[in-house]
Amino acid sequence: MAVCTIYTAHSLNTTSQITKPIKPHFGSHQKQQIFLFTTSKRIITTTPSRALGSDISCVAEEQKTIVIGLAADSGCGKSTFMRRLTSVFGGAAEPPKGGNPDSNTLISDTTTVICLDDYHSLDRTGRKKKGVTALDPRANDFDLMYEQVKAIKEGIAVEKPIYNHVSGLLDPPELIQPPKILVIEGLHPMYDSRVRDLLDFSIYLDISNERDMAERGHSLESIKASIEARKPDFDAYIDPQKAFADAVIEVLPTQLIPDDNEGKVLRVRLIMKEGVKFFEPVYLFDEGSTISWIPCGRKLTCSYPGIKFAYGPDSYKGHEVSVLEMDGQFDRLDELIYVESHLSNISTKFYGEITQQMLKHADFPGSNNGTGLFQTIVGLKIRDLFEQIVTSRVGALQSAKA
Repeated sequence: MAVCTIYTAHSLNTTSQITKPIKPHFGSHQKQQIFLFTTSKRIITTTPSRALGSDISCVAEEQKTIVIGLAADSGCGKSTFMRRLTSVFGGAAEPPKGGNPDSNTLISDTTTVICLDDYHSLDRTGRKKKGVTALDPRANDFDLMYEQVKAIKEGIAVEKPIYNHVSGLLDPPELIQPPKILVIEGLHPMYDSRVRDLLDFSIYLDISNERDMAERGHSLESIKASIEARKPDFDAYIDPQKAFADAVIEVLPTQLIPDDNEGKVLRVRLIMKEGVKFFEPVYLFDEGSTISWIPCGRKLTCSYPGIKFAYGPDSYKGHEVSVLEMDGQFDRLDELIYVESHLSNISTKFYGEITQQMLKHADFPGSNNGTGLFQTIVGLKIRDLFEQIVTSRVGALQSAKA
């Protein structure tokens, strides 16, 4: 079955075969949807064509875009996660060819990543005049965000605005074609309930601002000033989104070094919500048990302070979850295969795929600790979720035609 969307600037002829009422959509255009059953297994999205004075485009139900939400504050590793995710699907994510050189969009063969900063309703000067930060919902256009994400999910191209991070201004829009997977990343992917309901899976990257800014070379005074200025809005609008995330990657200080002040060794937790459709939490050794594991020894080289894994059931923000934790860092990534072999539900295609991905991107930030490991695992889980959703849609269509 295909979903066809018809855009028209006027009412259709009442004698035509398509008589369903037309509802207003973007700008002066109007749209309606019709459903077609076909004998072919797939219908490729067509270039809009003229028919009855209208633009018609169709997309097969099983080809409708799958939407992933990635929430995090500025500088929390979203771009690194995106590179790991697109690598899992094959190909590198690049800016739109021939487009605005300051575009925030990344496109690969399978995925398109759009930055939700593009839905700022106020530019940098406007926010300053009104005394609001970019974290404040009043500085963002959630109506347009919802409308356009919904359109892309339905297989409809949109003209998305561009927020220029260099100039702080809103640039002319760019055309976004519906991909197989759309990732919306930024401050508010789960803030608006309408947008949240469009998500097939959601992730929250939780890393302390102090750690990120220190790594970027900011002074202690500037770090404290920035944190104090952003904290009220962060606590009010960004942090609560953790409760809606299907997976949270949480970066914390190590517990292996007493009173550690350097912050070079990290403890990272992968918090996975139970009961999410098409998503089975990863587990260590025995599903549902409480495990503490120090893998250092003959098969895993560990320098001070070593490595410690933990796994077990827990509750988080009112939800039942499974938590996988890694404290410490790898000396040799090629030995990660030993850890990988003890993990289950990791959604790999072959033995050692996690290790292969980690070695492939050994120069990415976090590749020697749980940050890179858990980002890679979540990427594999998203690939598996995508494949399960497509398979279920095809099965549903075949049942409907039977």
